[in-house]
Amino acid sequence: MPRVALRHRIRIGIAVCAALLLSACGQRSESAHESAQSAAALQASTPTPAASPTPSALAALGKKIFFDPSLSASGRLSCASCHSPEHAYAAANARAVQLGGPKLDRQGARAVPSLRYVLNRTPVWSKVFISNQAERILEGDEPPVGGFGWDGRFNTLHEQAAFPLLAANEMANANADDVVAKLQRAAYADDIRQLFGAQIFDDRQSVYSKALIALERFELEDTSFHPYSSKYDDYLDGKAQLSEAERRGLMLFDDPQRGNCASCHIDRKGADGSHPLFTDYQFEALGVPRNAELRANRDPRYFDQGLCGPLRSDQVAEKQYCGMFKTPSLRNVATRGAFFHNGRFHTLEDALRFYVQRDTDPQRWYPRGADGRADKFDDLPLSLRGNVDVIDQPLTLHEGETPAWSDAEIADVAAFLRTLTDRDVHP
Repeated sequence: MPRVALRHRIRIGIAVCAALLLSACGQRSESAHESAQSAAALQASTPTPAASPTPSALAALGKKIFFDPSLSASGRLSCASCHSPEHAYAAANARAVQLGGPKLDRQGARAVPSLRYVLNRTPVWSKVFISNQAERILEGDEPPVGGFGWDGRFNTLHEQAAFPLLAANEMANANADDVVAKLQRAAYADDIRQLFGAQIFDDRQSVYSKALIALERFELEDTSFHPYSSKYDDYLDGKAQLSEAERRGLMLFDDPQRGNCASCHIDRKGADGSHPLFTDYQFEALGVPRNAELRANRDPRYFDQGLCGPLRSDQVAEKQYCGMFKTPSLRNVATRGAFFHNGRFHTLEDALRFYVQRDTDPQRWYPRGADGRADKFDDLPLSLRGNVDVIDQPLTLHEGETPAWSDAEIADVAAFLRTLTDRDVHP
């Protein structure tokens, strides 16, 4: 079924209700619950006091691991190198993708997302099945929701943490033993022994597993991952007022006939008063232009199809999902130097301009095809371009029509989005 039917369905479907309950209403996600279970299991498996660390003790160890560049093949790349706390746990530069590998000269596959806010409220990957055939025909299929990463392929943070440690274009360790050998030489190796027992390094797989869980506990527990210190948070609490430009931008952001942004980037408090995360955790195909900055794109046969690979393999047969990427949180978005999964745009205004002019002025964004017309959605194979959303406002317009926003209105929306910047984040 084409993507357009999918997105129409989620506006009123079960999946969006579930996402609202898990994100906007602030309920604890299953991934966070699984993390707590992991920590509990870890403690239960080690009966001596020294080998039964509290979650907070695990988090303290995880913080040291997160900031340790010696765990990489280059000796210069840590988790914090790509997820800088001063930049909302996102990249500190404007590269489309970051560099890694033993010599720090290999490109990552996708733009680095921010880790702030979403980690402890992301639902596990799920795909709702509608058993009623008439309902499926009338209202369409349900899209997937949740999971970590642009393609949602990790259900727990300790699973996700293993990927950059072993990826050849990131920290580039050959295997888990390589990581453990570095941990054994780390300045905090005695901390590991104190937490898990003096002989812990005799069981290398156990060390590796516990290190990943420690990283997970740090990311879930440390308040720097969810400070809620933006002007918009103050506004929601009645402690600040928006400027005229910011107020106009919020109205455009919310208007379902104009920007329609809030349908995916939820911006209202949850039923329990929790502040919004500006994502519904669902998946969308926006048809972002191919990015010539990515070396992989020099091969015309290469396409990053999101849910369909190349990094995720279990959804390859689900062709209706190809080209979909998870909706990111917009918190701190104005401080980013790269936008969308492939880092194609480098300013907030250009990202917004593409969103409202993709269809009204396609030749501005896409190369010309053999027929002289814009080769729209050129970062997907021709057979999959029907998955791109063309029925949700403002993606319904046609070439030559007036865009949903003028340049002045784009400036207003950007002004509103800047109110989502936390006080501790570098502009």
